[in-house]
Amino acid sequence: MKMLVVGDSFITVEDFRNAFATISGTNEVRFIRLDEGEKLVPVSGSEKSLGEYLGSTRQLISELGDAEVLAVHGAPVSDEVLGAGKNLRLLCCARGGPVNIDIAAASRRHIPVVTAPGKNAEAVAELTVALMVMLSRNLIRAYNHVVATRVVGKDNYEGNQFFGHELDGKVLGLIGFGRVGSRVARRALGFGMSVLVYDPYVDRSKVESDGVSVASLDEVLSRSDFVSLHARESKENENLMGERQFAIMKQGAFFVNTSRPSMVDEAALHASLKSGRLAGAGLDVVRYDPARPINPLVELDSTIVMPHLGGATFETTTKGAVIVAKQVERYLRGERLETVVNPEALK
Repeated sequence: MKMLVVGDSFITVEDFRNAFATISGTNEVRFIRLDEGEKLVPVSGSEKSLGEYLGSTRQLISELGDAEVLAVHGAPVSDEVLGAGKNLRLLCCARGGPVNIDIAAASRRHIPVVTAPGKNAEAVAELTVALMVMLSRNLIRAYNHVVATRVVGKDNYEGNQFFGHELDGKVLGLIGFGRVGSRVARRALGFGMSVLVYDPYVDRSKVESDGVSVASLDEVLSRSDFVSLHARESKENENLMGERQFAIMKQGAFFVNTSRPSMVDEAALHASLKSGRLAGAGLDVVRYDPARPINPLVELDSTIVMPHLGGATFETTTKGAVIVAKQVERYLRGERLETVVNPEALK
C-alpha cells in the first residue's frame, strides 16, 4: 500500500519514520518535510474553514499522487487536497483536535480521519500544576528579582518580600474532566489539595473519589482557590469564562487556562486581575490580534503567560506519531479503527 507521511517542525519526519518503521518494511511509505515557508492564502470555503496549520495545500496536492494513506501533523488538508488524492482511503492527523483538516469534506468522500487523542495530556497536566505553583509562590517575581539584582544568599530573610501560599489544603476547581483534567486532579491530590469538578458530559461515578467531588459550575467558581479550565472548545463554550464567572470566583483566587483562548473573555479576565479581585492567572494560550500583537494580559505583573508550550515535549511528538501509526496498522489488518473523528465516513 502506498502512503505519504508529512513531517513538520513539531512532529518531525524522523518522529514519523520511527513510528512507521514496521509499516515501512512491507509498504511503500514516502516521508516528506512540510515546507513551512510556503504560506497558504485561503481562497476556497474549505481552505477558509481550516485553522492552526503550517505550510500550504499546494505542496500536498503536488506530492499526494496515488497514495492511499496520508499522515500529517500540521499540514492543511482541504477539500482540494482530498480531491487530488484519487486513491486516498485513510487520513491520519497526529494531533488531538484536527482543526487543520476539513472533516466534512473527508466524510463526503468516505475517508475516515484518525487522530491522536491524549498525546499531550501528561505534558499539559504537568504544565497546569507548574503554573499553579509558580503563581502561588511568586516564583516569576522572585526569579526576575535575582536576574535584576544578582544578589542572593545575603541573609535568611531575603525571601520575605515574596511570600506566597502552599497548595496543601487548598481547593482546586476543574472545569472539564477529560484526559487532561483527570490527570491534573491526580497530581493536585498529591499536593494535598481537594478537587471540585464541573463536567456535565462525564458520568458522576467516573469523577468522584477520595478528595474529588462533583459540583455545579457556580459552586466550583465560588469555592475554589484555583480554577483551571479544561473544557472542550466549541461554539457553546465560547467565552465560557466571562465577567459573571470571574465575579463569582473567590477574592484572591487564581485562574489557569492551558486549554483554548476562545473560552475566555480576556477583557473580563484583565479587569478582574487589574482590580485585584483575582490574585493572578497562569495562561498557556491567549488570543492573538495582528493589529495589537502585544496582548494586554502579558503586561500585568500578576499574570504568567506562556508561548503555547503545553504540548511541546519530545514525549508528546513521539506519542502523536505512534498513535496514528498504530491506527494505520489496524487499518492494514482490517481491524476496527479506534480514534476516528468522523465515524459517518465508515458507512
